[in-house]
Amino acid sequence: MKRLAALAAIVGIATASCSGGHSAGSLLPSGISNQSNATSPSSETGARSTRSLAVAAAPPGWATTATQVLSLKNAADHGALAASQTLTVRLGLQLHNAAALKQAVQSGAQLSPDAIKSSYGPTASEVGQVTSYLQSQGFTGVTVEPNNLIVSANGTAAQVSKAFDTTLHSFSVNGATAFANTAPAYVPTALGGVVVAVLGLNNVKAFATGPHLGSVAINHAPATASQTAPQAESPCAVSSIYIIGLPSPQPIPTPEANYTGCPRNYTPSDYWRAYDANTTKAASQVNVAIMAEGDVSGAISDFRVNEQGDGLAQATVVVKHVGLASTDTSGADEWTLDMTASSGMAEKVRTLYVYDTTSLTDSDIALEYSRWVTDDLAPIGNSSFGECEAFPYVDGSMLVDDEVLLEGAAQGQTMFASTGDTGSFCSVGNPNGVPGGVPLVEYPAASPYVTAVGGTTLWSQFDGTYQGESAWVAGGGGLSQFEYSPYWEASEQPVSAQGESFRGLPDIAMDGDLQTGMILYTASTGWTVIGGTSLSSPLAAGMWARMLQGHRTLGFAPVQLYHTYAVSTPGTKLLGPPPSIDVGPFHDVISGGNGAYAATPGYDYTSGLGSVDVDALNAAIGK
Repeated sequence: MKRLAALAAIVGIATASCSGGHSAGSLLPSGISNQSNATSPSSETGARSTRSLAVAAAPPGWATTATQVLSLKNAADHGALAASQTLTVRLGLQLHNAAALKQAVQSGAQLSPDAIKSSYGPTASEVGQVTSYLQSQGFTGVTVEPNNLIVSANGTAAQVSKAFDTTLHSFSVNGATAFANTAPAYVPTALGGVVVAVLGLNNVKAFATGPHLGSVAINHAPATASQTAPQAESPCAVSSIYIIGLPSPQPIPTPEANYTGCPRNYTPSDYWRAYDANTTKAASQVNVAIMAEGDVSGAISDFRVNEQGDGLAQATVVVKHVGLASTDTSGADEWTLDMTASSGMAEKVRTLYVYDTTSLTDSDIALEYSRWVTDDLAPIGNSSFGECEAFPYVDGSMLVDDEVLLEGAAQGQTMFASTGDTGSFCSVGNPNGVPGGVPLVEYPAASPYVTAVGGTTLWSQFDGTYQGESAWVAGGGGLSQFEYSPYWEASEQPVSAQGESFRGLPDIAMDGDLQTGMILYTASTGWTVIGGTSLSSPLAAGMWARMLQGHRTLGFAPVQLYHTYAVSTPGTKLLGPPPSIDVGPFHDVISGGNGAYAATPGYDYTSGLGSVDVDALNAAIGK
């Protein structure tokens, strides 16, 4: 375990943005102490689940926040940002009784947003202090979120610099322009302990998406149930003809299923067969939310093609706009995948809520999460994006997001998040699907208040039923250097026995390897194959939707998943190939690795608890 503890000391190294499938521009956040280890005290702000950030003393009359200096790697500094440039800042406010709210999650309580606001939220007096200060500094459009956790306002760069005793500079980074704060953000001493972070002091899109697409398009070949699946030339050859448009579940598996022991690709109904969702009811009364950005109209149109091609009932889609509208379509394939995989695995959902924010900046994502939680319309959310955890730790959004996600967990909401596609690292210029970089994990998957989903290579039998899984070589996983382990996973974590406390990723895993990925239609590619943990996460979200259909009061998923695993006894070893071990309703993945970690019996940092036998979990969950 000394090697694991050593990882905790690697915090002051150059870090780069990484993503759950997901590669953004190189970043070097500064202000991170290399003392972040198991003995570091927890932060006294936010949800009190992160390690304390070592910061310099505030100037007289000012109080520190978690928003520290952002130093951008390979960036040219063009000096002070134009004083007249308008910015939107978002101030994260401190929860009250955070320990009691975490205890509520532990007990399985499902509180209402109003109950949480009255017992745990910032008070009206505190909100009034913050809004009065912003208005006194000339800010306009001051808006308070319903849970009182975020206060937004518009101001010029000059006003922002003065109000938070900071400096803002303009940069060019890899050919793009950006701005960031070159000094920490402070608040007047009267607001110390009330304001925990000041978001919006940079416009770096650290979060990123990027599912892996196959290089060869799939022929759209509708077929009747009696049609014989075409034979490939060799046992593991990949056919270019897939049976699309059959009723669900398909009477005939897609062509690769004719060969046992070979990887194949899947339609949504093929996943029902592979993960044993044969008797568990479809999630017809469960709502699912997709976290998205930009112009989602094309993604929804492509989703409709997938529904028709996969023989799925059409879901009601409601777009919830968060912030200013954007014309960006760079993430369209991702949002199509998220909708198709989650609702497809669920077979049917009541409503798909697409939360559509302005950009993939930390500030906009924090607001998007807050809206999902305060709306409380969908007990399940999915985030198929991520960034290297160092970035939100330094700019303060980790504290804000953890508070919001903790509130969601106490309401019984579960956010599923992909762990990334660069193995046990955060990418430093590595393409997605290629392990390597620095040994940090991704956020939001690193948050204790999400379900982090890793990737596997899924193999199925001749008839499409489960054969075995191995850890996907590029699937994200490891130990967070900034988040402590939540109580529910501590008993299963290998480092816990050594007295260490690090949030371990993933919690569970599902198919993510492009070789065994899902067949998807996008306007840019036609029918193709898509993979990455960007696939794994919405598959898990769809699985959990089925659980909630029959067990509406389960609440926050990780508490139930770890409990069910803990009371299960390892049983039959499935020979595969690849081999796995049945642990109650979980497939314990015991082969493969993601760089620094290997899949082993029990919890590991490649597949977590393993993947899920849906029918078996439905029978065991909540008991």
